[in-house]
Amino acid sequence: MIIVVFSVRILRVWPESKSFGDEGFGPIQPRWKGICQNNTSVGGFKCNRKLIGARYFNKGYLAALSTSNSSHTTTINSPRDYDGHGTHTLSTAGGSFVRDASVFGFGKGIAKGGSPRARVATYKVCWPPINGDECYDADVLAAFDMAIADGVDIISASIGGNPSPYFNDTLAIGSFHATKKGILVVCSAGNSGPMDGTVVNVSPWIFTVGASTMDREFSDWVLLGNGKYIKGESLAPKSLQAGKYYPLVSAAQVKALNASVEEAKLCKSRTIDPRKARGKIVVCIRGDNARVDKGQQVALAGGVGMILANDHDTANEILADPHVLPASHINYSNGILVSTYINSTKFPKASITRTSTRLGINPAPFMAAFSSKGPNTITPEILKPDITAPGVSVIAAYTEAQGPTNQVFDKRRVQFNSISGTSMSCPHISGIVGLLKTLYPHWSPAAIKSAIMTTASVIDNVHEPITNASNIQANPFHYGAGHVQPNRAVDPGLVYDMTTTDYLNFLCALGYNEKSIALFHAGHYLCPKNFSILDLNYPSITVPRLKNTITVTRTVKNVGSPGKYKAHVQNPRGISIFVSPPILEFTTLCQEKSFHLTLEVVKGKISKNYAFGRIIWSDGYHNVSSPIVVMAM
Repeated sequence: MIIVVFSVRILRVWPESKSFGDEGFGPIQPRWKGICQNNTSVGGFKCNRKLIGARYFNKGYLAALSTSNSSHTTTINSPRDYDGHGTHTLSTAGGSFVRDASVFGFGKGIAKGGSPRARVATYKVCWPPINGDECYDADVLAAFDMAIADGVDIISASIGGNPSPYFNDTLAIGSFHATKKGILVVCSAGNSGPMDGTVVNVSPWIFTVGASTMDREFSDWVLLGNGKYIKGESLAPKSLQAGKYYPLVSAAQVKALNASVEEAKLCKSRTIDPRKARGKIVVCIRGDNARVDKGQQVALAGGVGMILANDHDTANEILADPHVLPASHINYSNGILVSTYINSTKFPKASITRTSTRLGINPAPFMAAFSSKGPNTITPEILKPDITAPGVSVIAAYTEAQGPTNQVFDKRRVQFNSISGTSMSCPHISGIVGLLKTLYPHWSPAAIKSAIMTTASVIDNVHEPITNASNIQANPFHYGAGHVQPNRAVDPGLVYDMTTTDYLNFLCALGYNEKSIALFHAGHYLCPKNFSILDLNYPSITVPRLKNTITVTRTVKNVGSPGKYKAHVQNPRGISIFVSPPILEFTTLCQEKSFHLTLEVVKGKISKNYAFGRIIWSDGYHNVSSPIVVMAM
């Protein structure tokens, strides 16, 4: 199994990481055509039997650089990672077993990728930005073509841009070509949440992944002078003196003379007055500048610690960062408590305890506030994201060329780091795809995707519906089919399968002409006379404009033992759904059967917004679950 990772960050992998150790790996398969590219002796790069390939693509970037007034110069022609993002994502997808991995001693345990015995390769396509652009179409498409030719099995792409029509979407075009060759492409949903319609990588042949939490925390406590204890999170290796309290101030109270109150609250550069902040714990508000930079600004001003409080939008999503001073990240409501306390007493004081690793946290998972949401703004008939996976405070391998904060001021070096983002959740799914591909080498990308989606869960570890970061019940626009359950995906019972022809018919239904379709498929393709996007055999069902009644069709394939499946429907609010036939009986492996769902608006009960339901096909053991999303007109 060969997993290849693209990344939005600048440089790609740190080959010396223990996560890419090749102990126990045999010879590389002859079918592998890739190389370990390194045209310079500076920053030498070496592959092995685990990390079997590395390439970089910069012709598009160099062309843009030559016509730009940018002061950027090209980085070294090597796949070496000076940023950390690529090493982190690649090791998450396919890193080898590493004992005693931790971040400053926190979260200590055995690190491994989702497919720890997979071979991995890395393809560098993004560079220092020119006029805001990091990844050029020519380089991304060249990397896709080369990855396909080299013989990869899975492409994990923690990369994305603004949604656009598929014929203008480089990732959509490149991933279509990969899908034709049986290569499933897994992509990030984006980090622009919690607003609606922010999801990226929305084509139906891409597996799009949102981010949610896991049941582990790196907890510390803020102790207030009034006796109240507030839980926060941090990975700061430094801690304050146990039992000692320090003066507590809001950043606005210690603002520099020429700084605005709003910028001071955010603890931006040069907004804190050292004469006022020295020796104090400073409260900063999340937003705009990097969370770790806020702590650096407090430290530069002589502050002894920082409390980082969420704003309204980030609500309960708190992240464990490797701060440069003792710090605690607390949620929005607790931030209000701290602010109220500061304003209620003449001499407020506080302390911050040392961080500890806690397991079995509940509720978990819940959706990260940053995780981009549906609906799909390009094709609303296709639900995106498809799935959610752990993407908050994920520990994985890291470059030793940067500090864990990626800030210039950070001279510390770590072998493993904790990072949050849909870039981190994407390779979780890629690793699971690798396991399924190993078990079922002849399954299509669509079948593997379906197995993961239809076995996902929408219930958290306290048996309640998954919520968002504001403790409000989440929905398929947050998590797609739900939170991934790898063990159940191994035996899904039924799958919704598709071929290249289905995707070409989808493009035809969008009205693409022969020239546009040629970007995806070489040669002439004759579009069918009648094909509805609503009938694309997707593992989710979305009807964005329902007037009165409509019928959609799906086909399921038996990939388990013979059995009789009965349909169970959870109707969206204001919608009645009828399934025909209500029972599907399978007698042989790979047998296919179709069913029809008739959706009807219930007069007088129409919801003004999208409504959500579900269809579950069950044989008493397997539960093949698909979300239903409807907007009645």
